[in-house]
Amino acid sequence: MLDVRFNILVFLIAFIGISCCVKTVKKEHEPEPSGIYRGWWVYGESQHIFKDETTLSEWTLSFPNENLDDLVELYLAVCEMEYFPMECEMYAVLKQDTLIVEDFEILYIQGCGE
Repeated sequence: MLDVRFNILVFLIAFIGISCCVKTVKKEHEPEPSGIYRGWWVYGESQHIFKDETTLSEWTLSFPNENLDDLVELYLAVCEMEYFPMECEMYAVLKQDTLIVEDFEILYIQGCGE
């Protein structure tokens, strides 16, 4: 009777262990979903940061498809100074604490009228 219980216990532990491993591997290979994030892009001291208007969470911005010097030039041309919030929609993927931007749209510049 002890052997049967032991075999069942070993089987359950092995089954749970394999199930956890399969789920972990599957999650690593699934592509991250893209989303639209609306909020404020702020640039200062060589850092691009995004503050989400819904959650007020802050994330570092990464622009893999853009030239960073051109982005800084664009930001400063529009805002005329560092740390001036620019309302944007970011079409991006959130990975850990970084918003990886595929594309973006400038919606409004704080302090500027139409």
